[in-house]
Amino acid sequence: MPQLNPAPWLAIMAFSWLVLLTVIPPKILAHTYPKEPTPQSTEKPKGDSWAWPWQ
Repeated sequence: MPQLNPAPWLAIMAFSWLVLLTVIPPKILAHTYPKEPTPQSTEKPKGDSWAWPWQ
């Protein structure tokens, strides 16, 4: 199996990584969610107990 010359492939790989790392992250970071999460309190909501008819 012949060996490939790494010179052009190394440059192609480095350039493609450079393009991916400069183009993709801003597109991902610019994504907005339809509903932003709202902070909730740490207290548990007090629920009403159920009134079972057989108790």
